[in-house]
Amino acid sequence: MALPSHSLRDPNGMYTFSSRPRPVETRSKYREPALEQTQRQYGNIMYDRRVVRGNTFAQHPIPRPDQSDPAKQQAFRRRAIARRQAREHSRTKTPEALQGRQHVDVQTELYLEELSNVIEATDIECQTDEFLDKPATPLFIPAKSGVDAGTQIEEGELFDFDLEVQPVLEVLVGKTIEQSLLEVMEEEELACLRTQQRVFQELRNNELAEVQRLQEQERRRREEKERRVAQQKEVLKKERETAEKIAAQAFSQQYLAGLLPSVFTSLRNHGYFYDPVEKDIEVNFLPWLMAEVNDQLKKRFVARELLDTIIYEVSQKRLEEFNRLETRQDSL
Repeated sequence: MALPSHSLRDPNGMYTFSSRPRPVETRSKYREPALEQTQRQYGNIMYDRRVVRGNTFAQHPIPRPDQSDPAKQQAFRRRAIARRQAREHSRTKTPEALQGRQHVDVQTELYLEELSNVIEATDIECQTDEFLDKPATPLFIPAKSGVDAGTQIEEGELFDFDLEVQPVLEVLVGKTIEQSLLEVMEEEELACLRTQQRVFQELRNNELAEVQRLQEQERRRREEKERRVAQQKEVLKKERETAEKIAAQAFSQQYLAGLLPSVFTSLRNHGYFYDPVEKDIEVNFLPWLMAEVNDQLKKRFVARELLDTIIYEVSQKRLEEFNRLETRQDSL
């Protein structure tokens, strides 16, 4: 088996690598278009999820779509188109314009701005000289330096793959089977736990329902007992009040049996029993009569005073006239 041509031997007898190192290329999750395949993206393998570190027993394989199955690709495209159509359908759209109207683009900014810039467009033609097409640039092939070297590997010098891969396969298969059995046992145990939980939940629900029923029954009995006790207390209270009223009535009748005649006699002697006509004359008629007489006397007294005042004024005027006449006669 010959070494590749990029392995060279320097004059000191050591092998060197002629091509420049380049970073590891990251593969896209899905197949890239033909134009995008030329633009490679590079990343750090320390943050690549495909690089497994540490224990690999609990690692979950990364699901990758099968790019070789065209039916799955078409199904994936159909689902993507359906999701896009669903998003467009659920998006709120502007309702259609009414008949005779149309939608126009308007400015919705806070301050309106007049669009007065008019772009002037002109057509200009020019004639170019005819030139021959530039020939294709030949592929750059660097000049070969150094001397090619090779080595011969005889049959049996390398390891026997079928023989040495057997322990690895046994370990992988054994670990896979062991992990599968553990997962199956774990699933069975989880199923048993879920069954026990479901049974326990059903029993708990039944017990809760029974407890609620007993609590409700106890509450009804307690309320009925309290109501009966309250009714009995009310009956006893009414009976006691009735007995007290009867005893008080009998005592009062017995006490008032000889009291009423003496009371009536005493009231009659003190004048509480009287003639209503006489009482009406004394209380109503006589005060009214006295009030009327007093009014008449007051009016008469006022009239007399007024008459005396008039007579006095007239006599004073007559006296003044007599004095004036006497004074006039004396002056004559």
